[in-house]
Amino acid sequence: MEEMVNLQIDGKQVKARPGATVLEAAREAGIKIPTLCVHEKLAPYGACRICSVEAEKNGKVKVVASCGYPVEEGLVVRTNTPRLKKIRKLVLELVGPQATFEGQVGGELRKLADENGADINRFAARLAVKSQRCILCGLCVRYCDEVIGSPAIGFVGRGIERRVVFYPDKARKVFAAGMEWATEVCPTGKIGAESDGTYFGFTIDDFLAGKL
Repeated sequence: MEEMVNLQIDGKQVKARPGATVLEAAREAGIKIPTLCVHEKLAPYGACRICSVEAEKNGKVKVVASCGYPVEEGLVVRTNTPRLKKIRKLVLELVGPQATFEGQVGGELRKLADENGADINRFAARLAVKSQRCILCGLCVRYCDEVIGSPAIGFVGRGIERRVVFYPDKARKVFAAGMEWATEVCPTGKIGAESDGTYFGFTIDDFLAGKL
């Protein structure tokens, strides 16, 4: 049997299995770290940085993404310091403009914005991005690829033009599995809000009818 790793999270002594991430160790210990781009069935991605924590080892402190940072013996982790609160608030405000619909956001993003006192419209005029109800977290893209096994959703474009699209020629397997999973993983409520059955600009019926 492998020896457990001993670390401290928010003053609590925690034992974690070797190879676990700080986020996994925290969750197993009942310590909440907020996330936007994490799903239990997917590999760590580190896109949103909402899960950032302070990790201290040998007197040196650095801010790391807890979803991908491995536990270490003697590591001291802090999850909710003033610096981390400021980082999370700023991240939420920066992604807010592209995730809004009529000035509002939904899903987990709305919840985190309220909890962190983030103004999602703070940078709307300055960033001048087109609202897509999407923060490009990649959860739907990665779930489609890693869990369903059909890379039918992907990213196109760069910078402010980057967006998520469906690849119709690869989508049949995804549609056959239903789209409930996409509603579940989307942290902004984008997919769930499109209750008319429209996904990424077209409907399942359009696809099945051969219109694409």
